[in-house]
Amino acid sequence: MGVSQYISDLRSALAAVSAEALMRVEEVLLRAWREQRLVFIAGNGGSAATASHWANDLNKGTAVPGQPRFRAVALTDSVPLMTAWANDVAYDSIFVEQLANLCRPGDLLVVISGSGNSPNIVAAARWAREHGATVVGLTGGTGGQLRGLVDHCVLAPTHRMEQIEDVHLVVAHALCVALRARIAAMTPVATLER
Repeated sequence: MGVSQYISDLRSALAAVSAEALMRVEEVLLRAWREQRLVFIAGNGGSAATASHWANDLNKGTAVPGQPRFRAVALTDSVPLMTAWANDVAYDSIFVEQLANLCRPGDLLVVISGSGNSPNIVAAARWAREHGATVVGLTGGTGGQLRGLVDHCVLAPTHRMEQIEDVHLVVAHALCVALRARIAAMTPVATLER
Protein backbone atom coordinates (compact mmCIF):
# COMPACT_ATOMS: atom_id res chain seq x y z
CA MET A 1 0.00 0.00 0.00
CA GLY A 2 1.38 3.40 -0.96
CA VAL A 3 0.95 6.71 0.82
CA SER A 4 -1.78 7.93 -1.54
CA GLN A 5 -3.81 4.75 -1.05
CA TYR A 6 -3.40 4.96 2.74
CA ILE A 7 -4.69 8.54 2.76
CA SER A 8 -7.55 7.66 0.42
CA ASP A 9 -8.58 4.75 2.66
CA LEU A 10 -8.30 6.95 5.75
CA ARG A 11 -10.51 9.58 4.13
CA SER A 12 -13.14 6.89 3.49
CA ALA A 13 -12.94 5.63 7.07
CA LEU A 14 -13.37 9.15 8.47
CA ALA A 15 -16.35 9.77 6.21
CA ALA A 16 -17.99 6.57 7.47
CA VAL A 17 -17.77 7.44 11.19
CA SER A 18 -21.29 7.80 12.58
CA ALA A 19 -22.23 11.47 12.96
CA GLU A 20 -24.98 10.41 15.36
CA ALA A 21 -22.49 8.59 17.60
CA LEU A 22 -20.23 11.65 17.61
CA MET A 23 -23.11 13.93 18.60
CA ARG A 24 -24.06 11.60 21.46
CA VAL A 25 -20.48 11.57 22.77
CA GLU A 26 -20.28 15.36 22.46
CA GLU A 27 -23.42 15.66 24.62
CA VAL A 28 -22.06 13.20 27.21
CA LEU A 29 -18.81 15.17 27.44
CA LEU A 30 -20.67 18.48 27.71
CA ARG A 31 -22.82 17.07 30.51
CA ALA A 32 -19.68 15.91 32.35
CA TRP A 33 -18.27 19.44 31.99
CA ARG A 34 -21.50 21.08 33.22
CA GLU A 35 -21.65 18.79 36.24
CA GLN A 36 -17.88 19.05 36.83
CA ARG A 37 -17.51 15.28 36.71
CA LEU A 38 -14.12 13.66 36.36
CA VAL A 39 -13.39 12.38 32.87
CA PHE A 40 -11.00 9.42 32.82
CA ILE A 41 -9.34 8.29 29.59
CA ALA A 42 -7.44 5.03 29.02
CA GLY A 43 -5.82 3.07 26.21
CA ASN A 44 -2.79 0.91 25.36
CA GLY A 45 0.09 1.62 22.98
CA GLY A 46 -0.93 4.21 20.38
CA SER A 47 -4.27 4.48 22.15
CA ALA A 48 -2.44 5.36 25.37
CA ALA A 49 -0.84 8.26 23.50
CA THR A 50 -4.28 9.30 22.28
CA ALA A 51 -5.62 9.10 25.84
CA SER A 52 -2.87 11.41 27.12
CA HIS A 53 -3.30 13.76 24.16
CA TRP A 54 -7.07 13.91 24.60
CA ALA A 55 -6.83 14.63 28.34
CA ASN A 56 -4.40 17.44 27.52
CA ASP A 57 -6.77 18.89 24.93
CA LEU A 58 -9.83 18.62 27.17
CA ASN A 59 -8.03 20.33 30.06
CA LYS A 60 -6.26 23.05 28.09
CA GLY A 61 -7.75 23.16 24.61
CA THR A 62 -11.34 23.67 25.75
CA ALA A 63 -10.51 26.28 28.44
CA VAL A 64 -12.61 29.41 28.00
CA PRO A 65 -12.14 32.54 30.17
CA GLY A 66 -14.98 32.92 32.66
CA GLN A 67 -16.01 29.28 32.42
CA PRO A 68 -15.13 26.24 34.53
CA ARG A 69 -12.68 23.84 32.96
CA PHE A 70 -12.85 20.18 32.14
CA ARG A 71 -11.48 17.83 34.81
CA ALA A 72 -9.80 15.14 32.70
CA VAL A 73 -7.33 12.48 33.83
CA ALA A 74 -5.39 10.16 31.54
CA LEU A 75 -5.03 6.88 33.41
CA THR A 76 -2.05 6.20 31.14
CA ASP A 77 0.15 8.94 32.57
CA SER A 78 1.48 7.50 35.84
CA VAL A 79 4.04 4.92 34.76
CA PRO A 80 5.05 4.16 38.38
CA LEU A 81 1.45 3.50 39.39
CA MET A 82 0.66 1.42 36.29
CA THR A 83 3.76 -0.72 36.70
CA ALA A 84 3.14 -1.18 40.42
CA TRP A 85 -0.35 -2.53 39.78
CA ALA A 86 0.86 -4.61 36.83
CA ASN A 87 3.67 -6.14 38.89
CA ASP A 88 1.79 -6.66 42.13
CA VAL A 89 -1.67 -7.61 40.82
CA ALA A 90 -1.99 -8.00 37.04
CA TYR A 91 -1.58 -5.94 33.89
CA ASP A 92 -5.32 -6.36 33.29
CA SER A 93 -5.92 -4.33 36.49
CA ILE A 94 -3.81 -1.22 35.78
CA PHE A 95 -6.83 0.96 34.97
CA VAL A 96 -9.39 -0.66 37.27
CA GLU A 97 -7.18 -0.10 40.32
CA GLN A 98 -6.76 3.60 39.49
CA LEU A 99 -10.49 3.97 38.96
CA ALA A 100 -11.11 2.39 42.38
CA ASN A 101 -9.24 5.32 43.95
CA LEU A 102 -10.77 8.14 41.93
CA CYS A 103 -13.96 7.27 40.05
CA ARG A 104 -17.35 8.06 41.56
CA PRO A 105 -20.90 7.44 40.29
CA GLY A 106 -21.72 9.94 37.58
CA ASP A 107 -18.12 10.31 36.40
CA LEU A 108 -17.16 9.47 32.82
CA LEU A 109 -14.71 6.88 31.53
CA VAL A 110 -13.50 7.04 27.93
CA VAL A 111 -11.78 3.85 26.81
CA ILE A 112 -9.86 3.51 23.56
CA SER A 113 -9.04 0.16 21.99
CA GLY A 114 -8.49 -0.44 18.30
CA SER A 115 -9.53 -4.08 18.59
CA GLY A 116 -12.09 -3.59 21.34
CA ASN A 117 -10.61 -6.64 23.07
CA SER A 118 -7.76 -5.29 25.22
CA PRO A 119 -8.23 -7.09 28.57
CA ASN A 120 -7.36 -4.08 30.74
CA ILE A 121 -9.72 -1.83 28.74
CA VAL A 122 -12.55 -4.37 28.87
CA ALA A 123 -12.01 -4.75 32.64
CA ALA A 124 -12.06 -0.96 33.14
CA ALA A 125 -15.29 -0.59 31.15
CA ARG A 126 -16.96 -3.36 33.18
CA TRP A 127 -15.77 -1.90 36.50
CA ALA A 128 -16.91 1.62 35.61
CA ARG A 129 -20.39 0.49 34.54
CA GLU A 130 -20.76 -1.58 37.72
CA HIS A 131 -19.83 1.47 39.80
CA GLY A 132 -22.19 3.98 38.21
CA ALA A 133 -19.92 5.73 35.71
CA THR A 134 -20.89 6.45 32.13
CA VAL A 135 -18.60 4.69 29.64
CA VAL A 136 -17.68 5.90 26.16
CA GLY A 137 -15.71 3.58 23.89
CA LEU A 138 -13.63 4.35 20.83
CA THR A 139 -12.88 1.20 18.90
CA GLY A 140 -12.37 -0.12 15.39
CA GLY A 141 -13.27 -2.93 13.03
CA THR A 142 -16.41 -4.58 14.36
CA GLY A 143 -15.92 -3.18 17.87
CA GLY A 144 -14.84 -6.32 19.69
CA GLN A 145 -16.09 -6.97 23.23
CA LEU A 146 -15.98 -3.28 24.03
CA ARG A 147 -18.84 -2.42 21.71
CA GLY A 148 -21.32 -4.26 23.93
CA LEU A 149 -19.90 -2.95 27.21
CA VAL A 150 -20.09 0.80 26.69
CA ASP A 151 -22.95 3.29 26.88
CA HIS A 152 -21.79 5.10 23.76
CA CYS A 153 -19.48 3.80 21.02
CA VAL A 154 -17.59 5.54 18.23
CA LEU A 155 -16.42 2.96 15.73
CA ALA A 156 -13.56 3.57 13.29
CA PRO A 157 -14.86 1.44 10.39
CA THR A 158 -11.59 -0.07 9.23
CA HIS A 159 -9.45 -3.07 10.18
CA ARG A 160 -6.09 -1.33 9.67
CA MET A 161 -4.83 -0.44 13.16
CA GLU A 162 -2.91 2.65 12.05
CA GLN A 163 -6.03 4.10 10.45
CA ILE A 164 -8.15 3.22 13.49
CA GLU A 165 -5.72 5.21 15.63
CA ASP A 166 -5.76 8.08 13.11
CA VAL A 167 -9.57 8.19 13.22
CA HIS A 168 -9.59 8.19 17.01
CA LEU A 169 -7.24 11.16 17.21
CA VAL A 170 -9.28 13.10 14.64
CA VAL A 171 -12.43 12.33 16.65
CA ALA A 172 -10.77 13.58 19.84
CA HIS A 173 -9.68 16.81 18.15
CA ALA A 174 -13.07 17.36 16.51
CA LEU A 175 -14.88 16.89 19.81
CA CYS A 176 -12.57 19.29 21.64
CA VAL A 177 -13.02 21.99 18.99
CA ALA A 178 -16.81 21.56 19.08
CA LEU A 179 -16.89 21.60 22.88
CA ARG A 180 -14.75 24.73 23.10
CA ALA A 181 -17.12 26.52 20.72
CA ARG A 182 -20.19 25.47 22.69
CA ILE A 183 -18.64 26.47 26.02
CA ALA A 184 -17.57 29.85 24.59
CA ALA A 185 -21.15 30.51 23.44
CA MET A 186 -22.55 30.04 26.96
CA THR A 187 -23.12 32.67 29.58
CA PRO A 188 -20.09 32.64 31.93
CA VAL A 189 -20.30 30.14 34.79
CA ALA A 190 -23.35 28.40 33.35
CA THR A 191 -22.64 25.08 35.06
CA LEU A 192 -24.70 23.04 37.46
CA GLU A 193 -23.54 22.57 41.02
CA ARG A 194 -22.25 19.09 41.71
